[in-house]
Amino acid sequence: MTLWLACGPSVAASQSPDRDSRPTVRLIATGGTISNRPGGRLTATQLIAAIPRLSRHVVAETEQFSNVASSSLTRQDWLSLARRINELFAKRPDLSGIVVASGTDALEETAFFLHLTVRTDRPVVVVGSMRRPRTLGYDGARNLLQAFQVAAAPASRGRGVLVVLNNEINSARDVTKTNAQRLDTFSSRAHGALGFVDEHGLVYHRRVEHPHTLASEFDLRVVWALPRVDVLLAYLDAPGDLLVAAVDAGADGLILAGFGAGGSSPSQREAIRQVTAAGVPVVMTTRTGSGRVGPRRRTARSTGSPDPETSVSTYISGADLSPIKARILLMLALTQGSDIAEIQRMFLTY
Repeated sequence: MTLWLACGPSVAASQSPDRDSRPTVRLIATGGTISNRPGGRLTATQLIAAIPRLSRHVVAETEQFSNVASSSLTRQDWLSLARRINELFAKRPDLSGIVVASGTDALEETAFFLHLTVRTDRPVVVVGSMRRPRTLGYDGARNLLQAFQVAAAPASRGRGVLVVLNNEINSARDVTKTNAQRLDTFSSRAHGALGFVDEHGLVYHRRVEHPHTLASEFDLRVVWALPRVDVLLAYLDAPGDLLVAAVDAGADGLILAGFGAGGSSPSQREAIRQVTAAGVPVVMTTRTGSGRVGPRRRTARSTGSPDPETSVSTYISGADLSPIKARILLMLALTQGSDIAEIQRMFLTY
């Protein structure tokens, strides 16, 4: 399908005789590089004003949620943002979709949290830019235009939270930032993009099979704070006392970015046994950037294997989620309880 969007200043300035025929999309701005011009940050209204002729094709509304670097957002901010989006969709049946402008450093984390907690089949599109306003090659205006295009399209419904940058449409579940500077930094790697968007319109090639949004079991109406979950890294001769220290400092759960398909140092393996025995779940992921950590077979101890690498451990498989996304899922899982088998089910489901 083809949907051409150009830009205009704000909802107040978007009035025209054909208003009822145009989709309504709200921009919720949180800050980040996309708004970080020299001398101060652009507001949501100023971001919209930088995109010519948008009002010809969409009723563009704006809302300023925050105006900070994405790395300054907190777990409480995530809860507030998800609740605000749920509130808007509940009250506004006329709203075609929502665009969330974010800094790119933590964009994939915010997007995945919304992917699991926003209760709608209408599009939520998270967008950012790699270059600042008023710098050569600023990509924010183009990315915003394409985000509005995706959010306004009926074809985007039911696909979960989407991330749009550099002409690509990626799922919040799969996408990750892969380069510190390049414009094509966001990639779903082996999973592939959901689709593409440019001046000719947009096209989708696949859907995400894992549950999300309306099919998610996580209900924020009964959640007022998110548990603390810390992420640690496996490396040669890594000390396990860091896992224990994190728990002593208040961590309710741990994510370990392990070697390969889920390896850890001998000291870390012993620490995993120690903290899980105390009731703190540990989720094993991979530090490689892609691949899957499967559930561990529990046969080595019963067969008397002397190899500590194959000895039984009580960690939870993080499947193919990155360490930072596994952290988000574990936080949400812990709001439902701490049963290890039930948390493992969630990781194999989402």
